[in-house]
Amino acid sequence: MKNKMKVAVMNGIGKMGFIEKEVPQPKANEVLVKLEYVGICGSDLHYYETGRIGDYIVEPPFVLGHEPGGVVVGLGEEVKHLSVGDKVALEPGKTCGHCEFCKTGRYNLCPEVIFFATPPVDGVFQEYVCHEADLCFKLPENVSTIEGALIEPLAVGFHAAIQGQAQAGQTAVVMGAGCIGLVTMMALKAMGVSNVYVVDIMEKRLEKALELGATGVINSKEKDPIEVIMKLTNGKGCDLTVETAGAEITTIQCIHMAKKGTNVVLVGYSKTGEMTLPMSLVLDKELTFKTVFRYRHIYPMAIEAVAKGKVNLKGIVTDEFTLDEVQKAMDYSVNNKSDIVKAIIKI
Repeated sequence: MKNKMKVAVMNGIGKMGFIEKEVPQPKANEVLVKLEYVGICGSDLHYYETGRIGDYIVEPPFVLGHEPGGVVVGLGEEVKHLSVGDKVALEPGKTCGHCEFCKTGRYNLCPEVIFFATPPVDGVFQEYVCHEADLCFKLPENVSTIEGALIEPLAVGFHAAIQGQAQAGQTAVVMGAGCIGLVTMMALKAMGVSNVYVVDIMEKRLEKALELGATGVINSKEKDPIEVIMKLTNGKGCDLTVETAGAEITTIQCIHMAKKGTNVVLVGYSKTGEMTLPMSLVLDKELTFKTVFRYRHIYPMAIEAVAKGKVNLKGIVTDEFTLDEVQKAMDYSVNNKSDIVKAIIKI
């Protein structure tokens, strides 16, 4: 195995480049993974376009990417449950293990989390990475490393479904047909939700939603989604709404189309961080708002769903680039949002 590896770095807003680093050596509880695929997430694009997300500010050179899949090529001496040659999906957040959130199982809320590609922690647009073995999940024979890379966004979708108490017999609506909207739709279907409708304004994304199993789609440029859903549910409203677009208008639509006494799950981040919502209607309907921050205890479930054919993860990939094409990949993803559902980097 070579001693040096290529690393793609963000050198400034809209500027990618390359550096060379030593291939890291795994600690006792870590494995060394040869990365094969890394997904490009909306947060990567946001850092690339603006240099920050809220209080997280990029200080170049910075490595993007937090959706990795690869193969184990080295083991720390304490690692017993993985072997060289195992395909793995890497859960990107390492938590402290001793705060109240970690101790109560809500480790995604750990204030000390070290998360790939969340400044100042570098991500994984690179050839190799060492990662805690307990956060590397072995993939079954019939699950590829490209699917392994996409377990990360799928975990968000399953967490949203669980937060919304999704169950068989329900009718659910997902607002937004981007990557997170589509994996949420597939997670809901995998959990037995009978009817899942997807709302967006981009026709290509709606076509992809139908291809991946949505019960129906609504182009909200052409039709009022509230009217359509109320008609489909005989005026009662849907049993569960999931907002993944991060827009005020779609959040308001969720409130209007939700059946009384049901859950509204908020996944998407708004650009401003603030919204004005019809709270009188929320109170009249006794709606429950549930929110999503990443995920917890989801990777095994998500991997099993893919292995059993309940989720078509490969189906969300619309564009593939090599690591050498990272500048092109980022620029194309920024400039063609209506055409791309999910772009991925082949390392």
